Amino acid sequence: MNGRNIYFGDAYPLVRMDGEYANGGETRAAFARTLPALKRDGSNVLVVGEDVTAVHEVACRELCGCGDSDGDDGDESAIDRSRYRVLVTDRADRPSNESAPSGTVRWIEYATEADGDPSVGDTQYAGCSDRLEALGIEIIETIDEFDADADGLAPAELRVCVDSPMPLFRAYDAERVFRLLHATTAAIEHVNGMGHVHLPLAPDHETVALLEPLFDAVVELRERAGKYEQRWRLRERRTRTEWLSL
Repeated sequence: MNGRNIYFGDAYPLVRMDGEYANGGETRAAFARTLPALKRDGSNVLVVGEDVTAVHEVACRELCGCGDSDGDDGDESAIDRSRYRVLVTDRADRPSNESAPSGTVRWIEYATEADGDPSVGDTQYAGCSDRLEALGIEIIETIDEFDADADGLAPAELRVCVDSPMPLFRAYDAERVFRLLHATTAAIEHVNGMGHVHLPLAPDHETVALLEPLFDAVVELRERAGKYEQRWRLRERRTRTEWLSL
């Protein structure tokens, strides 16, 4: 396996098999076994790192499968052309998604109670006590709608980005936000999708520790000497990569 690259998602080098890691060959073998399963069975990734907004944006595009090059096999290329994306944000300056086909991308812009009635985007939900509840309904119904449109989503065909839940933590009790993200990650895995949540915080922040149990992997981001870098940690196997170029 010397010299081989393992890819998670699309043109996204996670582990260089010729690299050196703390646990040697055992760690490399663990990644080699686990990564295909994460893509096949559905997975969720927590992306962390403070004061590196540009690095988060690059990582997000990779995880969403934007700007894909051709995959190593026909199945991957077919998925690239028909991928469904759900992007949840409180940002008004959302970037365009020029690579996605029309009708396969859904932006869900949320706001907190300070902004008025319990609505999310252009949709209002009768009986919702607040915007947090409405947001959860919107996310899950969108995933269900895409699954129906695709007549059953293929593995990794759905990509979901939440960028970022920090305004929710400031507006609501942490337990309620945790439940929202729990429901979201479960819905993603139910259709074998791939989701990621951005937390612009240090890896040792208490909010990161709170949310980690919901995710299959944690990705740390940093910028060093003008270079964007990532370090992945698979929670179930308690292994992680070295710092790699993003």
